[in-house]
Amino acid sequence: MENTSIDTAYENIRRRPIRMAICYDFDKTLSPDDMQTFTIIPSLGMKKEDFWRHSNTLAKENLMDNNLAWMYELISRSKVERQPIKKEYFNAIGKKVPLYKGVKEWFDRVNEYGKRQGIEIEHYIISSGLKEIIEGSVIATKCKRIYASSYLYSVDGIAEWPAQAVNYTNKTQYIFRIAKGIFEEWDESVNNTMADEKLYIPYENFVYIGDSATDIPCMRLVKSKGGYSIGVYDPEKGIKEKVLQLYADGRISFYAPANYCARSKLMEYMKEIIDEVAAKERIKTERIIMKQSSDLYKLTTQMNYLIEKYPSLISAKDRKEIEKEINKVKGFLKEN
Repeated sequence: MENTSIDTAYENIRRRPIRMAICYDFDKTLSPDDMQTFTIIPSLGMKKEDFWRHSNTLAKENLMDNNLAWMYELISRSKVERQPIKKEYFNAIGKKVPLYKGVKEWFDRVNEYGKRQGIEIEHYIISSGLKEIIEGSVIATKCKRIYASSYLYSVDGIAEWPAQAVNYTNKTQYIFRIAKGIFEEWDESVNNTMADEKLYIPYENFVYIGDSATDIPCMRLVKSKGGYSIGVYDPEKGIKEKVLQLYADGRISFYAPANYCARSKLMEYMKEIIDEVAAKERIKTERIIMKQSSDLYKLTTQMNYLIEKYPSLISAKDRKEIEKEINKVKGFLKEN
């Protein structure tokens, strides 16, 4: 065993990629209102209040998931109005969805700060809203993955059936997918056990940003595993009751206005989180290296024990080679 190979192994450990995942709800977290409200519902000849009343009644009367209900309601209304809905239409709407102040610049700003701390930051949206709309927004390219409700389309490109319906409960599966690096929605291997050291992103390096009770399962999961959850509220309306309750219940680590500008309270908290993750990862790196050294020491003591305990089973030549390797390791450990 050459000392240079051990040195290289330790240097590789120090250079290991350190990743963080920041996961966002979309409606009322990055955008001030439900994405359907801005264009789709009015284009179907309904007021948003009427649409949601119809949708919620449909869900209640049919013991239906609320998300499946509004997805059905959109298709149903489009047929009544003879306005088939295509993916391109949803994408076009996404370009018009308003975002909170600073959101457009947020991702690059956070990435740059993380880079200065030696951390690669990845952004993910986990939303009950419509994926096709989010994919049309100006921030879509800033995200590694967008997990949201989506439609199956006919050969003519018309939305005809839900392909994915993401609700507040099944949102949590995407936290596990991201942590394990098993990103495809259809891949059931996400349920397989994975050792912490094999994770693509450790759970303690997660941040989840949401606005309401529907985000509680994700907030609770991330926080319980050592990560960070942040509750945001509309800075214009200034209604804090939801986030205050979330904080009082221990669901979130911080709360702040949904202002994503450089000097905002949200950015201040994010910097503090990144700093803490960076410090923890530096400590983790040194502990990994120390464990490698202690394992090497343990191995040499075991080898010594074997050649002394069973001398007749080891040839003189093999004994000499083993002792040579033991001395190399001891020399390396002494120097390091």
